[in-house]
Amino acid sequence: MTSPTFISISRNVSKRFVQTSTTNGAILKALSLKKPKHDWTKSELASIYESPLLELVYNAQLQHRKFHQPNKVQMCTLMSIKTGGCTENCRYCAQASSNDTGIEAEKLIDVEKVIDKAKEAKENGSTRFCLGAAWRDMNGRKSALRKISDMVSQINDLGLETCVTLGMVNEEQSKQLGDAGLTAYNHNIDTSREHYKKVITSRMYDDRLRTIGNIQRSGVKVCSGGILGLGESADDRIGFLETLTNMNPHPDSIPINRLAVIEGTPIVEDLAKSKVKKLTFEDILRTIATARITMPYSIIRLAAGRYTMKEYEQVLCFMAGCNSIFSGKKMLTTLCNGWDEDKAMLHKWGLTVLEPFENNLIKY
Repeated sequence: MTSPTFISISRNVSKRFVQTSTTNGAILKALSLKKPKHDWTKSELASIYESPLLELVYNAQLQHRKFHQPNKVQMCTLMSIKTGGCTENCRYCAQASSNDTGIEAEKLIDVEKVIDKAKEAKENGSTRFCLGAAWRDMNGRKSALRKISDMVSQINDLGLETCVTLGMVNEEQSKQLGDAGLTAYNHNIDTSREHYKKVITSRMYDDRLRTIGNIQRSGVKVCSGGILGLGESADDRIGFLETLTNMNPHPDSIPINRLAVIEGTPIVEDLAKSKVKKLTFEDILRTIATARITMPYSIIRLAAGRYTMKEYEQVLCFMAGCNSIFSGKKMLTTLCNGWDEDKAMLHKWGLTVLEPFENNLIKY
């Protein structure tokens, strides 16, 4: 629970900063708001994204402290419950049946195995357990949906939050999961509208937005972010943020993934031929900081690819407004930072794990 003194100090610091700073107008506008704005223009976002890096991170930290307890980090664990055989043609994905990565299609895992893994995650400090299945959509999967709803219900009984990503769902399917106790549904937009067609053609950008709308109308929280390093430009990262910032409401949580390049996926050749500047850590930091400044209510999560980051880089992401991580043994098919190393890192830097269902958001 945040003390009244902390809230008062945070508000006063923010107020003094707005009165004295020479920061650009778009950042000042964001810092002056008491609730999120949902009509950010691309030029406003570019102004924030391109501001001097120290100033950008500083302002993101101010915004973070205004709306969140800055020492709290949500720790999540992700499990693949149905691996491989996906009919989508995402050029980066190890699980697409069209990509020669050596991953075989598997059946949906038994409920008991999932609950055992959820218990292990809880014992190791995770407070949200996420389930991923390599499907395009849930059409014709009534039995699977009932089974996954059972998983959700039993995981909730353990005292954990739940999130699933199952491809496209309609409002009724999302509501069924919500009735089982689902905390959030993940459906990433991946990148900007303009760059999207260079990465995926089997599912349209508007299909993704339609699914997000279905989830919102069902009452389930939306988890939606993207992947950095798909050969996109800085303008594409700004466009990606434009889509998210114009959602109303903003996603409850925003996973920021750093592409883990997997041999056998077409993205390997795409990146080798690309004339776009290779993704840098600075690009990731700017994306996170801009997201925090413009979407102050959202949880921002460092997701896949975090294992490639040095500790100080992860800490800079926390300073820029990130307040959630994935931790455990695996990220679907890629590597993941382990629980012990993450708990040691958080302790070292004075950070604590957000409790399940704990709301650390400060609303005005």
